[in-house]
Order: sequence, then C-alpha cells, then structure tokens
Amino acid sequence: MIVYKSPEEIDRMRRAGRVVALTIERLSNEVRPGMTTADLDAIAERSIRGEGCTPSFKGYKGFTGSICASLNEEVVHGIPGRRRIREGDLLSLDVGAIWDGYHGDSAVSLFVGEPPSDVAEKLVRVTEESLEAGISRLRPGGRLSDVGAEVQRVVEGAGFSVVREYVGHGIGRDMHEDPPIPNYGEPGRGPAIRPGLVVAVEPMVNVGGWETRVLKDRWTVVTADGSLSAHFEHTIAVTEDGPEVLTARLEA
Repeated sequence: MIVYKSPEEIDRMRRAGRVVALTIERLSNEVRPGMTTADLDAIAERSIRGEGCTPSFKGYKGFTGSICASLNEEVVHGIPGRRRIREGDLLSLDVGAIWDGYHGDSAVSLFVGEPPSDVAEKLVRVTEESLEAGISRLRPGGRLSDVGAEVQRVVEGAGFSVVREYVGHGIGRDMHEDPPIPNYGEPGRGPAIRPGLVVAVEPMVNVGGWETRVLKDRWTVVTADGSLSAHFEHTIAVTEDGPEVLTARLEA
C-alpha cells in the first residue's frame, strides 16, 4: 500500500534529506587514497549525528555500518571496513538519515583521483543522467513505470545495462516502503503519480551484463561478470508542480 505524505511529513523528510546531502558533500570532500571505508563511515556517522539525525542503515537487519561504501565492481551494500581506497577507484556512497521519525536516502558515485578509463568516466556520467531523466517523469498524471522506462532508455542507449534485482522504493517512516521503483520496463503502467508520493529513485548501472551476485558477507552485491558498476539515488517528493528533490546537494 502506498502511503502518501502530508506537507508536514514532507517537511520532516526535507530536513532528513538536507542532512544526507550535507554528509555526502563532506564525504566527497574528504575521501583520499589510503583511507579505509571504515574511515568514511566514521566521518558520516559524526556528520549525521552532529546534525541531530540518526543513521538509517546502522543496525538495519544487522548491517554494521552507518553508510554503504561500494568499490568498483561492487554494486550496492558494501560494508565499511578495513578495505583501503586506491587512486582511480570508483566509489559509491549510499547515505541515509532519520529526522523526527522520517528517512532521507541518497547515493553518489565518484572517482578517487582521476577516472581509470574513458568508459568508467562515461559510466558515472550516464548513471547520473539516467537518474535525472527518471526524476523528470515524476509528475502528476504520469504512471510509475514511466520512471524506470526513462532510466532504461538513457542507460541502454549509452551501451550499458541496468541492474534488475535491486530497485528504488517508496520512503517515509520506513526506509523501504511501497511502491517499488524498477529502473526498467514499459512506460504507462502501474499506479498513477500524484502529489504526496515520496520515492527513492536509484539506478544501478553496469558496464557489462546486468546480472549480480551477493558475497559471503550476505550484504555486498557485485556484478556477476566483474565489470564496473555505478549507483546514484535521490529522495523525491511529488508536488502539484512536479518533483522536488529532497536530497539535492548544494553544488547540484
């Protein structure tokens, strides 16, 4: 069941979203070769708690980190730990925060230093463009499948593949609510888009095939063929005038 949000609830989510955005900015500014993903996790937790919020991910179904930090062929759900970040790594950071009982959720992919190849650089650019394209479809009068269809069009048009096993989601009092938001499919299907809908759109895009597998830690998702993967995400509220990105970053 889709839970539509009141203006007051969206305002709480707007505050959570600002803290998520600020935390991603801080992580992006501080990441360096030689740091561990645990170092980044500590920075993020200080940032989230210092702004009066609680990390969404810590303790979620046993997850030990405050953020997800995924490297190179890791798609999502990388557990922060002793892994050292190297020059040229493709790092995906997924951050969630709770303010007054409501969640904000966002992810970004970036290079630590210079991109290792033109293909890697294109992957990150296209994944972010596909997110923006999907968000543009979140307007009253449309259908939810319009979002995923637009993401897929952008990604496959650039020669990449969209992960199928993991999708976007509704968000509010719970981090994962109805409706699921696949990053693929035919347009014009599913529930009508109307004001009060709040969702997290999050394309996960691979250089190679779309298939994935889960590592022995039961969390980290990697590409089945070992190819690079990128991940972008925003929390978006649908208003009468269209989409409002609640996790927009200052430089965006």
